[in-house]
Amino acid sequence: MDMKTQIKKIAAKYKAEIISHRRHLHMHPELSFQEENTGKYIAQFLTDLGIPHTTGWVEHGVVATIEGAHDGPTIALRGDIDALPIQEANDVAYKSTHKGKMHACGHDVHTASLMGVAKILWEIKDQLRGTVRLIFQPGEEKLPGGASLMIKEGVLANPKPLAIYGQHVHPPLEVGKVGYRSGMYMASADEVYLTVNGRGGHGALPHNCIDTVLMSARIIEALQAVVARHCNPNIPSVLSFGKINSEGGATNVIPDTVRIEGTFRTMNEEWRYEAHKHIKRIAEHTAQAMGGTCDVDIHIGYPCLINHPTETDYVHQGMVDYLGEDNVVELPIRLTAEDFSYYSQVSDACFYRLGTGNKSKGITSPVHTPTFDVDEDALEIGMGLMAYLAVQRLDKGTV
Repeated sequence: MDMKTQIKKIAAKYKAEIISHRRHLHMHPELSFQEENTGKYIAQFLTDLGIPHTTGWVEHGVVATIEGAHDGPTIALRGDIDALPIQEANDVAYKSTHKGKMHACGHDVHTASLMGVAKILWEIKDQLRGTVRLIFQPGEEKLPGGASLMIKEGVLANPKPLAIYGQHVHPPLEVGKVGYRSGMYMASADEVYLTVNGRGGHGALPHNCIDTVLMSARIIEALQAVVARHCNPNIPSVLSFGKINSEGGATNVIPDTVRIEGTFRTMNEEWRYEAHKHIKRIAEHTAQAMGGTCDVDIHIGYPCLINHPTETDYVHQGMVDYLGEDNVVELPIRLTAEDFSYYSQVSDACFYRLGTGNKSKGITSPVHTPTFDVDEDALEIGMGLMAYLAVQRLDKGTV
């Protein structure tokens, strides 16, 4: 029996079990850097199988090691384990039991799939040419990102893997399909915080005030020039503001202070930091021209996610071999962000998409929404494909 057929057979055998693990994780979501019970659940699963592993990575992360019977290199596979602060609206048997917390980004699928990979590779370890490192990572959804912290703790060392692969659910893709993109794929993501200061007073006496609300409107409008007039049109970028709060304002009260929060995203690291300077200069000078001040605080977030061309070629070839060419699609760039990007900045890496949608079943909601769910048939594909990609990459060795 060839390796592809063998892996597909094992994935099918464990499908029901892995779905049950996914449902348990979905019912018991834990927020970023709070995944104590999730980490314990994963560790117990690995212990029961006899798979060597270490715990305590960024407190709640788990790293398992599956050594093949034959000498060879190491490849790393990553699954994130944290949930989001969203109240689930789905009426399903496995609905979240934790109020205000939900696996609305599919990390339960990623974790369960990687658990399935562990079962598959453990069963065929006598045929492996090298070592597979399974990274169950906390804190993907929250700065500074669990990936950056795990790298600092040495998760990609001793030895450094040839490459690291990660997969992510993708509702726009129907179950049975997967997607890839070579090169730059996802954007950096920085948080922008503006504090606009003026002089408040009665709304009927604006001549006695330095109007922070009008000043804020002018600043937001002026900052649109950062992308429209300072950015090379060939570089995807976006600057958006989603929150404005005034302290002490009312229908007839101009507040002393207004706070504005937004996000800046781009796909060019050099331009990224140049844009920060433009944001600071324009905001400060616009406020100054109106008699006020603006304090600018930019929190550096995740970097751009780069899929290494050679590794992406390997993944693409493996996808086609495992699922057939008709079920593999090339993806467009995205200005969303992912902390897998930290791995891609220091290692050859590939981050790909797993189709989880099913229009016939009404499973169409996007990630980060209260009605997000997946077609659980995706778990069989997710674990089987990832295991196959790892085996194929180890067989290629150092190239």
